[in-house]
Amino acid sequence: MSTNSLLSILVCLLLYGFFTKITTAFSIKEATTDDLQLAFQQKHLTSRQLVQFYLKEIRRLNPLLRGFIEVNPDSLYLAHKADQERKANAQGSLHTLHGIPILLRDNIATKDKLNTTTGSFALLGSVVPRDAGVVVRLRKAGAIILGKASMSEWAAFRSTFYLVVSVEEKNPYVLSAGPCGSSSGSGISVAANMVAVSLGTETDGYILCPSSVNSIVGIKPTVGLTSRSGVVPISPRQDTVGPMCRTVRDAVYVLDAIVGFDHYDDATRAAVKFISEAGYKQFLKPNGLKGKRLGMEKTKEYGQDLFEAAESLKGADKLLKLVVANLNKLSRNGLEELVRKHKLDALVTPYDLRRSSDISTLLAIGGYPGITVPAGYDNVGVPFGICFGGLKGIEPKLI
Repeated sequence: MSTNSLLSILVCLLLYGFFTKITTAFSIKEATTDDLQLAFQQKHLTSRQLVQFYLKEIRRLNPLLRGFIEVNPDSLYLAHKADQERKANAQGSLHTLHGIPILLRDNIATKDKLNTTTGSFALLGSVVPRDAGVVVRLRKAGAIILGKASMSEWAAFRSTFYLVVSVEEKNPYVLSAGPCGSSSGSGISVAANMVAVSLGTETDGYILCPSSVNSIVGIKPTVGLTSRSGVVPISPRQDTVGPMCRTVRDAVYVLDAIVGFDHYDDATRAAVKFISEAGYKQFLKPNGLKGKRLGMEKTKEYGQDLFEAAESLKGADKLLKLVVANLNKLSRNGLEELVRKHKLDALVTPYDLRRSSDISTLLAIGGYPGITVPAGYDNVGVPFGICFGGLKGIEPKLI
């Protein structure tokens, strides 16, 4: 057989996919949840290999970026377990998050070998009574808890003096730029491909800001849509748990997994009415913005001062009721009136380090949801996002 004939046969075999399994290389970097699940199904990847890749990236990048406080020592075992479940077609093994590693902000409790410190040495070695409500749901979905994300101690809300577990985090795009917000480790780690999906918590800007400056997607759900049980609190009125991922689709997959009633958190009882019964995936539409009426936030309406000391409100029931009534009034006469008066589908604004408190505070005081998505980079290369916000339960429209 001539050399030309042999080459012709090889070319035909390549064209018809004969060598596909040998020549196709799956890249984990920047892979979405859908990409990873497809790779699992086609046997191009296992959960164990995926965890091994992330552990290698953590060892390589975390000494500089400081996105992780701690890695789950059982992560490889959990990955092997997920692979065995998938192989046996076990119940739940087809869930979108099955076998997918996820990073948790360090104020979200896990009843395992991981610490839950809220970034403080004061809680190092403490024992939690149970998994946080959202962690229970993630484990049920088959997700692998990969570790805990770095954060400012006590979410920078207890004192001006800190003894921190985490070291100063770095923005992977511009190291000298701040990572912004106390869910910084979650944002950094997703942006730097040390994990595909993560959870953050927000009181005022803690999900939206670090998502924005790390060029990822962050969803701050309506307060009560996701459980705060097992989450070290700041404000029960404003605290909420939400996903921080590279794409809206991935964030929606995580949101679908963690929403729901939890008898340990009364706020979830009131928010059940806002949950989409068929899930949020159905609202992922490429032309979702078509025909929508958006309001642009131009100026800052009002601010919200940091409580100087939580203890000062003990016994001050009248003052506390006055503050809450004032915040409710601001919400009714502010965003709610604005949306109804102008028949808006959502409020939209750029979201960067210079404007981080504008929209987040507006959404925070009313318990309203918001989503930030990557929008571009400033003149020195720091990412910024665009934030869509609206009234309670508007997640389907925002998505």
